[in-house]
Amino acid sequence: MPRRRPSLSKAMARLDLVSSFILIGFDVSVFIAFATAHLSGRRLRNTRLDGHGGVMLSRGAMEATYDLFRPIVRVLLALKVTPNAITAFSLLPALGSTIALATGYFGLGALLATASAFCDMLDGIIARHLNITSDVGELFDAVVDRYVEFLLLAGILYYFRNTPVMLGLTLTAILGSYLVSYATAKAEALGVPPPKGAMRRAERAVYLIHGCALVPVIGLFWPSVTGTLPIRLTREWPIEAAVLVVAMVTNVSSVRRFLRIADSLRARRQAE
Repeated sequence: MPRRRPSLSKAMARLDLVSSFILIGFDVSVFIAFATAHLSGRRLRNTRLDGHGGVMLSRGAMEATYDLFRPIVRVLLALKVTPNAITAFSLLPALGSTIALATGYFGLGALLATASAFCDMLDGIIARHLNITSDVGELFDAVVDRYVEFLLLAGILYYFRNTPVMLGLTLTAILGSYLVSYATAKAEALGVPPPKGAMRRAERAVYLIHGCALVPVIGLFWPSVTGTLPIRLTREWPIEAAVLVVAMVTNVSSVRRFLRIADSLRARRQAE
């Protein structure tokens, strides 16, 4: 396997770090937007978030993020970009994220994964503005969402392919993520209210993306503090911690959801 040229490696390392700081800057912007709206008494509200509040992700932060995208929505509406086109486009940055994460560029991978997540936000907003929501569109969006989430975890999985513990945790996170989504789909198919719980898709993405984004920043000063720590950690510990949290919480949440579905089915049977 040919070695990367030093100049290319340095350029990619700088790009990786810049990508992380871009995400940190965006987080600051979301916080400022949320704080400004709260202090001014202005109620941020997006109908797409109705019934989708996350247990481990503030709805206020989600609404502030949507509010920041109003100018982009206006541009897309003026250009007559269709929701399905945005949904399909989200696969491109997701694939780029997989490649970046698999090769150890966590900041760049996080930025590309965020771009893909933003596309998922925008397609729904555009569809509602144009009043062209449809079952087929929702199906297409749901299928692409599953691919996008898998691509993010696949990049992490490949990077840790030679680390048995992280390999197992990432596989467990993939399993838990799909079980959470399956629980909701199964409840709807059985005609019972979908149970709420922790680690919905948006929450999982936020944890994993921020875990990735912190790796290059930690790497700036990690060698100088490694020797002072009471336990041995690698510079990748932010994403390792994020994967651990997602793996544990998704599987616990999915079990709780299935138990609630079973309770709902028993209650319905007794009421008949």
